[in-house]
Amino acid sequence: MDAQELKSKTPDQLKDQLVALKKEAFNLRFQQATGQLENTARMRTVRRDVARVKTILNQKAADAAASN
Repeated sequence: MDAQELKSKTPDQLKDQLVALKKEAFNLRFQQATGQLENTARMRTVRRDVARVKTILNQKAADAAASN
């Protein structure tokens, strides 16, 4: 997922995506703890995707506050 794709989404869609990514990160942590995690790089990509979504949400909030 790239930033341009995220910028085109609404804040509600971004919040839904954030919840889904956090659930995935939670499940990946449990898989790692139990030794079932096969793709360890997925944890890194999910963590970075969460950061990307949060950044875009904060940018949209700042833009909305500046326009008012």
